[in-house]
Amino acid sequence: MPRGSLARHLVLRLLPAVVVLVVLDLSVTWVMTQKISLEAWLLRDLFWTMVLSQAVLISVFAWVLISGVRSGLASINRLSQEISQRSIDDLQTLDVAGLPTEVAPLVTHFNDLLSRLDDSMQAQKRFIGHAAHQLRTPLAGLKMESELMLTRNLPDDVRERAERIKTVTDRMIRLGQQLLVLARADSSTRPQDSFVRRDLCEWVRSSGAEWIPAARARHIDIQLIAPEDPVWVDVDPILLEELLNNLIDNALRYGVEASAITLRVAANPPSLTVEDDGPGIDNEDSERVFEAFYRSSHAGAGGSGLGLAIVREIARAHGAWWNLNSRPVFPGTRITIVFPGPRIGAKLRRQE
Repeated sequence: MPRGSLARHLVLRLLPAVVVLVVLDLSVTWVMTQKISLEAWLLRDLFWTMVLSQAVLISVFAWVLISGVRSGLASINRLSQEISQRSIDDLQTLDVAGLPTEVAPLVTHFNDLLSRLDDSMQAQKRFIGHAAHQLRTPLAGLKMESELMLTRNLPDDVRERAERIKTVTDRMIRLGQQLLVLARADSSTRPQDSFVRRDLCEWVRSSGAEWIPAARARHIDIQLIAPEDPVWVDVDPILLEELLNNLIDNALRYGVEASAITLRVAANPPSLTVEDDGPGIDNEDSERVFEAFYRSSHAGAGGSGLGLAIVREIARAHGAWWNLNSRPVFPGTRITIVFPGPRIGAKLRRQE
């Protein structure tokens, strides 16, 4: 039996107890045969004495056996608990220290599988990020050319084509930016390393103000409801900017006939809510709107279906929780992001 194996552990744990039980059984037998006169004992008394002694021996042996098995499986139970507590994005290798030699090869091969899967996912994310980055330059040039064309006197049919080219180019540029944000927001890239402490109220006030011209162009009012005292959170400023931009853009784009958008900040717990009084989201779509590239059949405005998917990934990267309410619970659409609040050290995950 190799050192560190489960069989060796059980034998070393159980052998002393078995030896003690055998010695005890032989001692009882020797006392009964050498020290006790059979004339003083009835056969019935002798029978029940043997039964009682054997019951005690079996009980003690069973307790020693169960405790030995439990101690031998303790490292496997620890490994099972470690796996169950992991998030779906955590592909770090498992610790094989202290595991029985019968189980260690299985965990080693599983770690190799995790490493190869992580390398594959990282390669895919790098490809998406590089492709989106490389597309920005030619798309920006195409947008500039279309804008230059639109400044000249063009026939109506040519101007219509140029405007269509500019619209599609803007949409592709926006899609590339969203893909870059998705690659940055992925939790495996540890955006927590760039966390800084920010006042959520002041940040929403300054960032939301940039959307006032676009909202007024659609005859929609933007208002902020926030406490006077600061609400501190640890965030990545770039990702948080993209989160709010996607929420407001989603409200402006799909809140048809909406008259107001409300940005609400709460202190306990730290949370950001974006509300609109538009038509709302159907129940069958409310669970899927956070999926990447999903677009409802009722969505009339153009888009790639990445807006709320980016909101979800950014919230996950911040250890935040998100919720969507729509009709009939709320007269419109309400999306709430609940942050875990400031932590001891801005580089900690929520579960830490």
